[in-house]
Amino acid sequence: MVEKNYLSREGFEKLEAELKDLKGRGRKEIAEEIAEARAKGDLSENAEYDAAKEAQGMLEKRIAELENALANARILDEEDVNIDKAYLLSTVTIYNHTVDKEVKYTLVSKDEANFKEGKISVKSPIGQAILGSEIGDVLEVEVPAGELKLEIKNIER
Repeated sequence: MVEKNYLSREGFEKLEAELKDLKGRGRKEIAEEIAEARAKGDLSENAEYDAAKEAQGMLEKRIAELENALANARILDEEDVNIDKAYLLSTVTIYNHTVDKEVKYTLVSKDEANFKEGKISVKSPIGQAILGSEIGDVLEVEVPAGELKLEIKNIER
């Protein structure tokens, strides 16, 4: 069974734009690099050719990942998100007892996660713990750095 990939409208459009760019500009640039490297002669000892072919493989892998993510995407409307519990697209204010700090995270899919923007994946340890929780819940979360004690202070859309 294929796992659904829940995205916001903004996240879906961002992935779509990246895919279009990679299929157009990205493939064109790689093709030019390969042609340029080929023109330099013997391919068996041509590091530029090998690097260009490796870059092409990585590009095609990313294109396949994006196509898969978009094919299985379900766009969530933020208006439909219930704020009684923490769900995808909920913005949750958390008090971290371990470091005595309050933080705010928006729960998103793995494709939209960006820690600098306060967007954490529901697949991450903290995201998994927060998902389905309610205001006032105190959670013990195991992360690579140890255990965190988190308290849900607020949930908003």
